[in-house]
Amino acid sequence: MPTILRAKCIVVGESGVGKSSICQVFHSDGSSFPKNYSMNTGVELLVKSINIPDSQDSVEIFMFDSAGKEIFSEVVRKFWENPSMVMAVYDVTNETSFSSCEKWLERVRSQCPDVVLPGVLIANKVDLDQRRVVSPKAGKDLATTHQLEYFECSAKEMQNVDTPFFYLAAEYHKLYKERVQLFQSLA
Repeated sequence: MPTILRAKCIVVGESGVGKSSICQVFHSDGSSFPKNYSMNTGVELLVKSINIPDSQDSVEIFMFDSAGKEIFSEVVRKFWENPSMVMAVYDVTNETSFSSCEKWLERVRSQCPDVVLPGVLIANKVDLDQRRVVSPKAGKDLATTHQLEYFECSAKEMQNVDTPFFYLAAEYHKLYKERVQLFQSLA
C-alpha cells in the first residue's frame, strides 16, 4: 500500500543567493528559470511530490521559500513552526552569504531544538566559477559541522537542482521507516 508523506522544507539564506530560483526550477521540472528577480518579502510556498525509488511511497515536499532580508525575519519565522527538513543556500561568489548560513541554520533549528532535521547546504551559482570566492572545501566543512549534506548547483543553468531535494525526500522517508520499525518493535 503506497504511503504519501508530507514534509515541510524551510529554505533559507541571504537575499539574492538563488533560493527562489532553485525552488522554482525544481518545481517546474527544469522548464522555467525566473528571468526577472523579484525580492521575496515573506514566504513563498511551492509543493512537489517525489517518488521514493524501490517503493510505492512518495514524499510531498512543501518548500517554504523564505525572504533573506533581515527586515522580514520576524514575519518569516512565524511560518517555520515544526519543520521537517532544512535547506540552506549560499552564493559561491559572495562570502557574506556563505558566512551567514550559520545564523540561518541556528534560527531554523531553534524551532525544534531536540529534533534532528535532515538538511542540505547548497552552493549555488557554480556557473560563475571565474568569480567564485567560496571553495568547495569550505562548503563541505560547513556542511559537516552542521550535519548537513553538501551540494553544488546552478539554478540558472539548471544543473544539479533536483539532487538535494531527492536526497531530502529519501532521508525523510528513511526516518519514517525507522519510526515505523520502532513502533512495531514496541507492539
